[in-house]
Amino acid sequence: MPNFIAAFLSALTGKGIKAARLEAQQIIEEAEEQKRKLILEGREAALKLRSGAEEEIKERRRDLRTQEKRHRHREENLESRGQTLDKRETAIATKEAGVEEEKARLEELKKEQVEQLERIAGLSSEEARGVVLTRAEQEMNHDLAKRYYELERQMKDRVDDEARKVITLAIQRLASDVVSERSTSRVALPSDGMKGRLIGREGRNIRAMEAAMGVDILIDDTPEMITISCFDPIRREIARIALEKLIQDGRIHPSRIEDIVRKAQVEVEEVIHKSGEEATFDANVKGLSPELKKLLGRLKYRYSYGENILQHSVEVSLLSGMIASEMGADVEVAKAGGLLHDIGKAMTHEVQGSHVDIGDDIAEKYGIDSEVRRAIVEHHEDDRGSVEALIVAAADAISAARPGARKESLEQYIQRLEALEGVATSFDGVQKAYAIQAGREVRIIVRPEHIDDFEAAVLARDVAKKVEEELIYPGQIKVTVVRETRNIEIAH
Repeated sequence: MPNFIAAFLSALTGKGIKAARLEAQQIIEEAEEQKRKLILEGREAALKLRSGAEEEIKERRRDLRTQEKRHRHREENLESRGQTLDKRETAIATKEAGVEEEKARLEELKKEQVEQLERIAGLSSEEARGVVLTRAEQEMNHDLAKRYYELERQMKDRVDDEARKVITLAIQRLASDVVSERSTSRVALPSDGMKGRLIGREGRNIRAMEAAMGVDILIDDTPEMITISCFDPIRREIARIALEKLIQDGRIHPSRIEDIVRKAQVEVEEVIHKSGEEATFDANVKGLSPELKKLLGRLKYRYSYGENILQHSVEVSLLSGMIASEMGADVEVAKAGGLLHDIGKAMTHEVQGSHVDIGDDIAEKYGIDSEVRRAIVEHHEDDRGSVEALIVAAADAISAARPGARKESLEQYIQRLEALEGVATSFDGVQKAYAIQAGREVRIIVRPEHIDDFEAAVLARDVAKKVEEELIYPGQIKVTVVRETRNIEIAH
């Protein structure tokens, strides 16, 4: 049995080796076949890569040849342009040399001609130039004067009738009293004994009154009269009321004086507030705040050239409203601007600036409309941006120009007339100048041989402009230029 198994195993082992050999032979043949395929595929891929590389090299060589041709063509063009530019530069240099020679020749000819003209005319070139310029300037001034005269006459023909109608109608519709005030107030003394009581022992009472009231009190200056002197009219009014109350009460001592002065201050404040209310009612201006009305009421105690500013403001408001209604402008804006145009004068000197700037600040503070503020700001300016501002300025001039509206001292009056005549005589060609109509008009007599009719119109305008720039005056000043020629012959 064991021998049989061993034989069987031996037989199996011999068959396995053959099979393994056959399988190995087959695997080797397949590997060889796979190798041949891979080699063929590698060769094909290498051929394709080589072919593509050769095509790419050929394409790049073609591009390089094309770029080389293009660069060569550009170099040829640049070389050609360079040659052309060289030729042009040479030609330009030749022309410049010719131009310089021609210029030098022309300068010599010009110099010779100028010398010949100077010998012929007997004048130098500078003198001849001055003569020509002077004559041209005279002709131009004459033409301008003629044109200005014609335009002024045309404008006057168009606007005089309408302006006269509007202003006359407004003036006729308004009638108001004229109030003048000075820087002093007076209180009557009932007896000489009261004078001593007001002075007090060693002047104690009068010093207390002046300290509490902020005024100067003159008792011995006028018989049976006390004079109160102060440039602030509100303090002066408080002092007047306090003095009247002290005289009426009879109890005069420092503590009583302070008490009476406080009561007088309260009374004046009530009068100020009431005056502001009445002014707005009289002018029919609505929408003003109580604080602004109180400021307006302070104008009751302010004066300009002796004219009460509150009354003047109400008058300007009424005139502005009437003129605005005739011209088709905004009546409410004109009336409010007229009423508030001098509101800046309600403040004391402690507030810096002109009354126009102060008035604009006050109007802005209390929310006044921008158009009304423009009328306040521009009522003293030549260049006005709205019709209402122009109306307020005209109404202001009309109110101030009424006879008796404003007063000034004799010395100031004479100085103003002399200054007005001095401005008029400062112009060339003026023979005489006279200030007439209480300084409301200046009449100028000109030399007819120096100034013609057209230049006379220009002279009137120039004088008016200089008066506006250099002089301070109430209302308006009319400038009249008179040119007269006389031809006289004597018969023998």
